[in-house]
Amino acid sequence: MAKEPVRVLVTGAAGQIGYALVPMIARGVMLGADQPVILHMLDIPPAAEALNGVKMELVDAAFPLLKGVVATTDVVEACTGVNVAVMVGGFPRKEGMERKDVMSKNVSIYKSQASALEQHAAPNCKVLVVANPANTNALILKEFAPSIPAKNITCLTRLDHNRALGQISEKLNVQVSDVKNVIIWGNHSSTQYPDVNHATVTTPSGEKPVRELVKDDAWLNGEFITTVQQRGAAIIKARKLSSALSAASAACDHIRDWVLGTPEGTWVSMGVYSDGSYNAPAGVIYSFPVTCKNGEWTIVQGLAIDEFSRKKLDSTGAELTEEKELAYSCLS
Repeated sequence: MAKEPVRVLVTGAAGQIGYALVPMIARGVMLGADQPVILHMLDIPPAAEALNGVKMELVDAAFPLLKGVVATTDVVEACTGVNVAVMVGGFPRKEGMERKDVMSKNVSIYKSQASALEQHAAPNCKVLVVANPANTNALILKEFAPSIPAKNITCLTRLDHNRALGQISEKLNVQVSDVKNVIIWGNHSSTQYPDVNHATVTTPSGEKPVRELVKDDAWLNGEFITTVQQRGAAIIKARKLSSALSAASAACDHIRDWVLGTPEGTWVSMGVYSDGSYNAPAGVIYSFPVTCKNGEWTIVQGLAIDEFSRKKLDSTGAELTEEKELAYSCLS
């Protein structure tokens, strides 16, 4: 029996990431090759014409799984009945802007979108925030949509997770699909901590720890971390545009694993509402290693944290606490 279509909202849909993301969703990359979808695309009025152009292309692509497209600049229409919301739209930091200015713009955007989602989305809607500052935008959304369960509001650190997998794969000259269980801790910013202490590689003679195979702690504790932390800036330098293809792909990975589950023995990184696990600050959106089953994520517990890692977890946590205070000051 054919499945009922799932309604997926993409905000900022006429932008770069949106343009890369909507065909992936329509092709079944996000929710599976047998799951029909109805796309809800939202953007701001100045982008209305471009948004309509994206809708025309979606029609022209004749995706078998795509059962309908809503393209609108009206936030209520966009949020009505959605089961999954991918929040790509936000106010980007421009040259000469202070962090507080960017935060203030995003606080007002996420405050209004939170109330529209709360009032009009389907019950149990799953929310993924992509727009930066992603962790704090997700926290604002949570604060202003109190009836959406906190566990349903997440932010994207899967892009950083995938970047870490990619760097290890390149370094060891192995298939990226053979590398697993890296962790991104904390904030989706340059203070994030890409951790390989529990990561493994599948080799012909079984699973081996990444550290054992790389045999270069200086690289793993230095250049590897900074490469992952600053990969976004490196792509902007190369393309003169920010990561779109990889961000869209990571958003699909994040939702797919959340909805359909993570493979046995594998965890992924998601920015989720912190309960204070691993002595991370509670009450912020913090990236943890998680497993997913039956549409629910669970933080992986009991992993050993060495002294080097502890400092990194604390430092990114401190930044998130500071961002939270800055965001709250924009509300007063």
